[in-house]
Amino acid sequence: MADSLRGFFADIESPDRNLIVFNQSSPPPARNLLNSMFDGQSVSISDLDTPGDDIDIVALVEDGDILARSTLDELLQSVLLINSDLYKTGAIDLTDVALPAVLEGLDEIPFRLRGYPASNKEKLLLIIISRVIERIAVESGGGTLRASFQRLSRLKDEKGTYDVYETLSNSGVDVHIYGVDDVDPSELPPVTVHTGSSYPYRRSWFVVFRPPEGTTTADHVALVAIEDEPNVWDGFWTFRPELVSQIDTHIAERI
Repeated sequence: MADSLRGFFADIESPDRNLIVFNQSSPPPARNLLNSMFDGQSVSISDLDTPGDDIDIVALVEDGDILARSTLDELLQSVLLINSDLYKTGAIDLTDVALPAVLEGLDEIPFRLRGYPASNKEKLLLIIISRVIERIAVESGGGTLRASFQRLSRLKDEKGTYDVYETLSNSGVDVHIYGVDDVDPSELPPVTVHTGSSYPYRRSWFVVFRPPEGTTTADHVALVAIEDEPNVWDGFWTFRPELVSQIDTHIAERI
């Protein structure tokens, strides 16, 4: 098992996966939004014109095989046209959070993502992945979810985030939150709170869900990100049960 959160980056599979846009007909601004999300990443985006009705279809490809498809409109409506403030304020209901198939299929690919103002879209990917994990946990009605917030006051300040964790606490999930102690515990949802000032508390962003033992109705899923520079994050997500369990155990025992 890795001896730090950073160490888990060596355990991911890092598949060579890329995106192809088939028969693009949308105006250039739509494509530019997609490009902006993956600018500087290992995932490339290319165009391909083919006969048939596949208009504005985005495909996830590995070794020439198509692993998943999403429409460009799906990406626009669920990610590319979304502002992160909608999640902070709670304008987007947790039950409505969805991850298009081509993005879900980018699991175990390392990303280096910038927050605003350096980028309007890159960090949003981590926010949406976090919400998807939280939705999966709520729907499961059990298991364990661990999440870090750097500053616990974010839960108090962001109504949408507070509401999500209040919902989680009432759903039967064993919820643990981690961060620097900068808020009165009475202002937080009724969850297990872990405080500290070490590097993992100050500079990590993780959301890890481990479903109950023996369940087949909920995914193991984890997001791990490290703030390598101010507002610059190295991150990945995974659905691999063995790796998720190792990450969960590491957090429980060492953070």
